[in-house]
Amino acid sequence: MLDLVLRNARIAGRGTASFDIAFAGGRIADIASSIAADAPTEDLGGRLVTPGFVDTHIHLDKSCILDRCRSEHGTLQEAIAQVAAAKRAFTEDDVYERGRRTLEKAIVQGTTHMRTHVEVDPRIGLKSFAAIRRLKRDYAWAIDLEICVFPQEGLLNDPGTEELLVEACRSGADLIGGCPYTDSDPHGQIARIFAIARDFDLDIDFHLDFDLDASRMNLEEVCRQAEAHRYGGRVAVGHVTKLSALPPQRLDAMAQRLAASGVAVTVLPATDLFLMGRDHDHNVPRGVAPAHKLAAHGVTCSLATNNVLNPFTPFGDCSLVRMANLYANVAQAGSAPDLAACFDLVTQQPARLMNLDGYGIAIGNPADLVVLDSADPAMAVAELAQPLRGFKRGRASFTCAAARLHRP
Repeated sequence: MLDLVLRNARIAGRGTASFDIAFAGGRIADIASSIAADAPTEDLGGRLVTPGFVDTHIHLDKSCILDRCRSEHGTLQEAIAQVAAAKRAFTEDDVYERGRRTLEKAIVQGTTHMRTHVEVDPRIGLKSFAAIRRLKRDYAWAIDLEICVFPQEGLLNDPGTEELLVEACRSGADLIGGCPYTDSDPHGQIARIFAIARDFDLDIDFHLDFDLDASRMNLEEVCRQAEAHRYGGRVAVGHVTKLSALPPQRLDAMAQRLAASGVAVTVLPATDLFLMGRDHDHNVPRGVAPAHKLAAHGVTCSLATNNVLNPFTPFGDCSLVRMANLYANVAQAGSAPDLAACFDLVTQQPARLMNLDGYGIAIGNPADLVVLDSADPAMAVAELAQPLRGFKRGRASFTCAAARLHRP
């Protein structure tokens, strides 16, 4: 017995033909040009249906704190210091409430899978971790949430942090991250994170190489460790803005290195644009790693939100369509194939990065779908298409009305 049939839908990757999509038991039961069924139906009028968006890098725990911080210079160092000071007053309920606001924004923007980084150290303890675990449970009806615990302010130079990371891993963290550029021994931190990950059989997601000095990079060490531990396909790195400063030959060589070692890359356009190049007073560099060029070499890449309404990024609505559009502008990607590739950077590629099973529009997969007010992926990016309807495991998770003109 079918639960619902979506009629007259265009499906990402299937051209201009229209299809019916049937749900049953939370999964996609059938896809055909026409499905005869005695079940509720919704006519989509030729609108685009896509798998839900996948946000591989966000910080729910420190979102929505602009009113508690003061940013005068807009640098990475200032953002870290401002948030470190504000973090001392965080409570579990406070983190939950701010995280809830941000998570609900993401849901109505069509995100169905998310990886959130959560800070763990002696100042905050496990309060943020506990709050985000509650959010993961309370919003499982709309979004699958992965929790990556990590040391924002250092590990080897911050006594007590490793013990808290280990406790979080024992208590249900989904993966572990690192932030080597804030540590007195970056390579030492990388080694310790790999060791802890191996102990708990967890994937790894680093914040890495977050400046524009390409003469010193920790990316090679991450690739080396991934190969040494046979962790290919289980390691991601975020930011890596140094890649934007590499000349073509060095970039190609590093892309080949990443692909060979199975290390994925998450680019964070909003934050990286906002923070990078602050030491320039003209001809300011963009500082955004070229995800589309890396992907052309076989590197798994994604675009993601990162921070929302805090000193790292004092804006944001959690729209991954907007992030794909922003990246397309920065990367000067304007052809239909390039725009479609940007769409893949918030859907198919991040699903691969997160090793999601059953992602995509195919019979038998979970019915985690979004309806966009667009006809195809390229135009969805070009026009900032609005998500109109979302489904999680076949159940409606949100509805937004399409705009209507009221003519005289």
